[in-house]
Amino acid sequence: MPPRPAGPDTIRPTAQQALDAWAARVRADRDQVNRAREIDDPIDFYGPIADRFRFDPHRSGDQVLDLLRSLARPTDTWLDIGSGAGRYALPLALSVHDVVCVDPSPGMLEALRQGMTAHGIGNVHTVEGRWPLDGYDDASDVALMAHVGYDIEQIGPFLDAMERGARRLCVAVLGEGAMTTVSTLFWQPIHGEPRVPLPAMPELLAVLLARDRLPEVRLAERQPSTFDSIQDLLSMARRQLWVRPGSVLHRRLEDLVAGNATERDGRWSLDWTPSKIGVISWESRAE
Repeated sequence: MPPRPAGPDTIRPTAQQALDAWAARVRADRDQVNRAREIDDPIDFYGPIADRFRFDPHRSGDQVLDLLRSLARPTDTWLDIGSGAGRYALPLALSVHDVVCVDPSPGMLEALRQGMTAHGIGNVHTVEGRWPLDGYDDASDVALMAHVGYDIEQIGPFLDAMERGARRLCVAVLGEGAMTTVSTLFWQPIHGEPRVPLPAMPELLAVLLARDRLPEVRLAERQPSTFDSIQDLLSMARRQLWVRPGSVLHRRLEDLVAGNATERDGRWSLDWTPSKIGVISWESRAE
């Protein structure tokens, strides 16, 4: 990387400036949620919706998965941080030697293990916990974070541990915006203020460049989130907006969903506009 300007430069911030800006955005989001919420965090936030993250490991036509496979080698061990139910871990396991999955959600990991059994995949190993893991010193060839990091305040230590866990390559899959379509559309009419945007792909690129990493970015098209029924869509909207069933805000949300949701080919969505997902890779340089 070329030398930095001697004085302050908003186009090329220092690593600390970029990390501080990321942390400030995450704190602002958290403070906004805490001001507006009607319900507390569930013990396992993702457990009740783990089924939404089950995907056929033999599927084709998934642009992100194809890009990940292009980075994989048959002898690789991959570390999947925040693996969830194995959306990428299970298909990658068909192409690499081993996959180690780390996730804090017992419900997600149970769905992952069920997927392993259903598809006869035995080279996936699970670790329940939140990254960075205390005392974790194993190194894989590739470390992956897919749709993880949006709400991680201390992204610096997270990336440091990720790089220590990768001998060859680090890979991040992030959307051009955090995956909260409902919050973006309805936060203002429900809670009376604009939604604070969480950091996503552009902000991670800024952080990596500020940390003197030169990432490679491959873009894929993200299809909008869809649901089996308008009730399923409403349930997800309620989770993302932190409203209590039966409350005044919930009744307002029901009206908004009913007035904005549309159906195509048996699926329901609030917004059918595609967006971009970035598959970001950089050489590991653990410090």
